Amino acid sequence: MRATGASFEERARRELERHGLRLLAQNYTTRHGELDLVMREGESIVFVEVRQRGARGHGSAAASITRSKRDKLLRTASLWLAAHPQHAQRACRFDVVSYDGLGDAAKMHWLRGAFEAE
Repeated sequence: MRATGASFEERARRELERHGLRLLAQNYTTRHGELDLVMREGESIVFVEVRQRGARGHGSAAASITRSKRDKLLRTASLWLAAHPQHAQRACRFDVVSYDGLGDAAKMHWLRGAFEAE
């Protein structure tokens, strides 16, 4: 399962780089959670959560991001910014790149600004 997640994270990274984003970190992990991708677009820091679902029996991949998951992402992003003070004053956003389907046939959806800190 981890290998599948890593392959979709790589696909997402490559696609976002094709759109001009630059990778700053991948799989940044703390005891509070993990950031799949940390990227820079212009002057903004973009925290990217990558999700994949093979079947829609439980909803779309993007719909699998619960409030608890958002809270973990927000906390982990705060820790990343604290560890990288050169980026602490930049605008930040949270994007979701989701894949619905299996393997190469999985359809990508990129939701910019999927959620905000509340």
